[in-house]
Amino acid sequence: MRTNRRLLAVIAVLMQGCATPWPPPEAPEPVAPPPESAAAPLQTVKLPPFEGERRVVSEPLRGIRKVDGADRPEDLWQRIRQGFAMPDLDSALVRRKTREYAASHDYLQRMFDRSRIYLYHIVEEIEKRGLPTELALLPMVESAFNPMAHSPARASGLWQFIPGTGKRFELKQNAWYDGRRDIVDSTGAALDYLTQLHKRHRDWHLALASYNWGENAVARAVASNRKAGRRTDYSSLRMPRETRNYVPKLQALKNIISEPSKYGIDLAPIPNERYFTTVLTGHPELDIALAARLAEMPVQEFKALNPGFSRPLMRSPKGMRIVLPSEKIAVFHENLAKHDRGGSASTGATAPRKSDAPDAALVHRVQAGDTLSAIAVRYGVRLADLRRWNPDARVLQIGQRIYIRSR
Repeated sequence: MRTNRRLLAVIAVLMQGCATPWPPPEAPEPVAPPPESAAAPLQTVKLPPFEGERRVVSEPLRGIRKVDGADRPEDLWQRIRQGFAMPDLDSALVRRKTREYAASHDYLQRMFDRSRIYLYHIVEEIEKRGLPTELALLPMVESAFNPMAHSPARASGLWQFIPGTGKRFELKQNAWYDGRRDIVDSTGAALDYLTQLHKRHRDWHLALASYNWGENAVARAVASNRKAGRRTDYSSLRMPRETRNYVPKLQALKNIISEPSKYGIDLAPIPNERYFTTVLTGHPELDIALAARLAEMPVQEFKALNPGFSRPLMRSPKGMRIVLPSEKIAVFHENLAKHDRGGSASTGATAPRKSDAPDAALVHRVQAGDTLSAIAVRYGVRLADLRRWNPDARVLQIGQRIYIRSR
């Protein structure tokens, strides 16, 4: 009996200890079953706000064009602004050049107007190479966007190549054609040269100084400053006055184009679309006046796009490559095909017939207003030669044959 009572007491104590139960384990979150159909709504998850470090890239990446918004800008000037990537140069000289340009409204307007037909091609070539678009403004400093500009140092074209540098970059130069004035060829050569200069100096201001002054001259100036323990940046070098003003002029134009209204400049938009296209005519020679007529455009506009040709008659043994407004390509090919079926490729000139002088390369039919000297210039021959080939042409008559022989 005593043992039974002790056993009952122990059981009672154990029963009291179990009166405070252990907390049950947390039940797992219920898993929502997959939706039975595609129409079942999906639950969205709201993420917590980003608390990490925020960084802003202030300098555009090389070769990457910044774009404001999702759409490509309609104005080519805006596209140029978005591609600015050179360090700004700020000095009293820059501020003075900016004021001088801003005060020359008529000069700026003429320069901007001339640039309209060339800028799109230049910007396209710049972006292909991953270069800063400030370089699209360089022809403003070099030639005011006049492809026929010629300097006392014999530099020529939009990019002002001297003959030696032009040959170095395979710009053909002869009596009929000067590649330094050709818009397509000279732009490619200039950008290739500027790329080389930047690789050498790793500094755009020094590259531009080299383009103007000569790469070896800039290299010597840098070496001289380094030897003397002085700074070797553009502003610290001793250089000719023209080169000293060169980069400040480009920076001044950049300032004005960045904020034209600030300087009272009305910068008319330029459509951000291709203006011209190159065309292979399949002809070894072609008269400029005829080519313009076939393209149904004024001769002066044709010359502005094809300034590389030095004479009224364009010649190329490999076949003629010309530049035309993109909207004129179809009509040019259509008119050229019609003309080929019924005539020659030179206005007022025909291929010699068997009855003509046997060694004549061309036969020119005299038209109203023609003179022997004008015909000589037209076909790129000497007046003395033309007179020798045509001894009976002392007095010209309309319809008369004038023979242009091979020399």
